[in-house]
Amino acid sequence: MANVKRRALLRTGAALGTGALIGAPLLHVAQAAQTDTLTLYNGQHAKTTQALVAAFTSSTGIKVDIRKGSSAQLANQIMEEGERSPADVFYSEESPPVAALAEKDLLAKIDGATLKQIMPGYTANDGTWAGISARCRVVVFNRDMVSESDLPDSVMDMATEVWKDKVGFVPTSGAFQEQIIAIKLIKGRDAALGWLKGLKQYGRIYNGNKAAMKAVERGDIATALVNNYYWYALADEVGADKMKAGIHYAGHEDPGALITVSAAGILKTSSKIKAAQRLLAFMVSAAGQDAIVGSVAEYPLRPGIKSPYDLKPFDQLNPPDVSPADLGDAADALALRREAGLA
Repeated sequence: MANVKRRALLRTGAALGTGALIGAPLLHVAQAAQTDTLTLYNGQHAKTTQALVAAFTSSTGIKVDIRKGSSAQLANQIMEEGERSPADVFYSEESPPVAALAEKDLLAKIDGATLKQIMPGYTANDGTWAGISARCRVVVFNRDMVSESDLPDSVMDMATEVWKDKVGFVPTSGAFQEQIIAIKLIKGRDAALGWLKGLKQYGRIYNGNKAAMKAVERGDIATALVNNYYWYALADEVGADKMKAGIHYAGHEDPGALITVSAAGILKTSSKIKAAQRLLAFMVSAAGQDAIVGSVAEYPLRPGIKSPYDLKPFDQLNPPDVSPADLGDAADALALRREAGLA
């Protein structure tokens, strides 16, 4: 009996000893996580990223230093900085700038468990970047100037003389570049070039999507090509029931219904890969997706998350069969714009 008690005490002591040994490094890791600071190069909208980062830091204790700029500018900066880049994670408003970094072999692979949280078709083929949220290209229109039933079936038909001085567009917009490439992939390069030339001749250029959206609301122009969330952002300001502008979804696999994504990747040169992986995992977690879609009228890419905005159901958008991976770095968009006289 004494031997049995002794063996029990030894097992208890061994267990306590093991627990003590395990507890110390775990405490150290926790403390390290709390004092660790990630550097995030952010091209996404500031409000969205701030909401996401606040939720992430609250959940993990990991602080994030946000450095803001346009997505394209930040991608170019990372390429110039090379191994000296302080960036740990790059969060882009659109996917092509992240894809450009992946093509330069500057991104680390994201954990497979993280990628599996996202709907299929919204990650890089090699796992180096992930779509975080999605938006749809739409036509916003002033109800006093044009009826929705009079809008053409295809965005291609809006670059014609029939729509002269009735279509606003933003040629420098990242999503517009993606739309150019989508048209190229679906209808060919000549069709994309012809569409751009038509818009230049008959459309009206705006310096930003917000400006184009507000121009439609004021009645300065009948329609504009923007992302869906610009309508909701203005509705938040003035009240949806007071708006003169409506939102039209092209559907039927038209390039005018293209779905694009905000995307993120981890820099290979990061000295904090584990913490960076945690940030990417949080971005696609239920808590992260809730924080994102609560701040902007974009679609969550994690199944089961509901936007607080009254969005058209994602499975009813009927977009063209062009994925973010298909769009790549969208490099030819600039060349096409130049050929059309829009750059």
